Amino acid sequence: MTKECATVTLKDNVYEAAVKMKDHDTGFIPVLDGRKLIGVITDRDLVLRGYADKREGSAAIREVMSNVELTTVSPETPVEEAAKLMARHQIRRLPVVENGQFVGVVSIGDLAVRSRFEDEAGSALGEISEEHPDIVRTH
Repeated sequence: MTKECATVTLKDNVYEAAVKMKDHDTGFIPVLDGRKLIGVITDRDLVLRGYADKREGSAAIREVMSNVELTTVSPETPVEEAAKLMARHQIRRLPVVENGQFVGVVSIGDLAVRSRFEDEAGSALGEISEEHPDIVRTH
């Protein structure tokens, strides 16, 4: 799990989220209200709900973020279960929440470094890649 993640709030705008993605070399940023996870914003969100809909850089995070049915795990979630959730929901990153508070993100890459779970991580990435061949980045 990555504990030190770039985050945004509803006070930030689309441009600020894009700059954080660039600065932190990521395509995924949690949206927080205090320490509570209220959504996520991905590079894909910026393109599809932002620029493709002709929103400007000053557009509010709320206009482009994903916040419906967020899939999360707790720090105690077994690695096997996290990998299965990623495969089932076709996602490459899972926010980690403890007692309602955001604590980090686990990614396909995090799972891949655990040698005994490489097959599950590879399987999850393979399923995601088949569904979305244009968005296969692992950070």
